[in-house]
This record gives sequence, structure tokens and C-alpha cells, in this order.
Amino acid sequence: MNLILLVTALLVIPAGFLIVIGDDVDPLLEAQRAFRKSAKKSRDRTQLRLRLDELGQGSESEYVDFRIKQYGYCAATSALSFTIVLLLMHNLLLAGFSAILLILLSYVLLDRELTKDIKRRRELIESEFPAVIEMLTLAIAAGETPMSAILRITSSADGQLAKEFQIVVAGVRSGLPLNETLDAMGRRVKSVMIRRFVDALITATLRGAPLVEVLSRHAVEARGNQRNRVMSAAGKAEISMMIPVVFLILPISILFALWPSLTNLNMFAS
Repeated sequence: MNLILLVTALLVIPAGFLIVIGDDVDPLLEAQRAFRKSAKKSRDRTQLRLRLDELGQGSESEYVDFRIKQYGYCAATSALSFTIVLLLMHNLLLAGFSAILLILLSYVLLDRELTKDIKRRRELIESEFPAVIEMLTLAIAAGETPMSAILRITSSADGQLAKEFQIVVAGVRSGLPLNETLDAMGRRVKSVMIRRFVDALITATLRGAPLVEVLSRHAVEARGNQRNRVMSAAGKAEISMMIPVVFLILPISILFALWPSLTNLNMFAS
């Protein structure tokens, strides 16, 4: 009886909401407007704006869209879990607990997915960095200015680091100094390698130091870091390849080698 009353209440609440807002108002638009208003007022305790900015999605609309996505997934999973547990277990307390658990789980999974995307993009930028810095070194050694060399990279290269340089070029064209836009790029990309390169480039341009020597030194260092990263990935792949060999292939090989002997011993014993 309680279950029937609860399901009826769940159906009556949306109907009452539609009656209150009237016939001339679209309920979907009203719900979307309410979600956007709530997303704008939500507190950014997990530094979501900074992480979206690192992904190149730092606008207010993209922040609101991600918050709405979080709210939607949490609401859908909690409602589904609440309904299923209530219909199967007939326990209101257990259904509420499962709904709260699914809300927390959905929120954490979406947050971890965003963190993985940021880490993946950072790794792509660091892998592209040696080739881009060599192009920059060759362009400056040929007599181009740092700004024209960056323009050449943005027009010829295709990748995440080239997109960051496009943001630098857009900032310079809007009237900002090159040093400020490069410093903003170093703060936006949370990479020690990029930060050191940006600091060295800014210092060299402000003090009039030879840029070719600075860039050549960073190019050699970047190639060394890339080699170490490849060797580390190869070592991890070798370990992961040893797992099926040790726990699957080797036991089966030993079993095939010992099975005839064990069969003969059983025959002699019988």
C-alpha cells in the first residue's frame, strides 16, 4: 500500500508542476533555465573553472554545461536506483541510501573523467613539445622574431601545443604584450617543462639574451625527457606483458608437461 502511494506521489508531483507553470510555458525550457541558474550560483570548490580552462573550455557557458551534465547524471542515476531498489526491496530507507550513494558515485566518476582528460592533454602537449621547440629554434635562427616564429608554428603545426600558441597569438593581436600572453600560457598548462620553457623565453626576451642558445638547450633537454618517458612506458608495457605469461601461459605449460606423468603414476598406483 505504501509503495502504491509513493509511486502515485511521484507521478502527481510533475503533473502539479505542469499545472502551476501554465500551458503557455515550455517545461523543458523552464527546467533548463533553472538548471543554468543553479549552475552559475554553484560554488567552485573543486577548481572546476581552472581545470576546464586548462582544457581550453574556460568560458562561462562551458562551465555551466559541465555543471548541468553533472546534475543530470546524478539526478538520473539516483532516480533510477531509488525506483529499482524500492520496487525490489520495498525498503524506503535502503532506496534513499542507494540514491545518495549513486549521486556521490556519479559525481566522482565525472570528476575523475575530467582529470583523466586533463592528464591526457598534458601528456600530448609534452610529447609535442620537442618538435615544436625545434621548429621555433630553426625559425629564430633563420632571423625571424619570436612572434613571427610563433605565427609560423600556429600556421604549420597541428596539435594541442599549437592551439596554445594560437591563444598566445590571439592575445597579442588583442593588444596584450607577448610576455604576458606567454606567462598566461605557462600558468594555464600545468606542466613543469612548459613552465620552464616559458620562463626562459620571457627572461631572454626581456634581458636581450641570445634566444637560439636558450631554445637549443631546452630542445636538448626536451628530447632527453621524451626519451626517458618512452623508456618508462616501455618498462611498464614489459611488466604488463609478463603478467599473462607468468599467470596464464606458464601454468598451462607446466600442466601439459606434468599431466602425462601424473596419469601414469595414478595408473601404477591403481
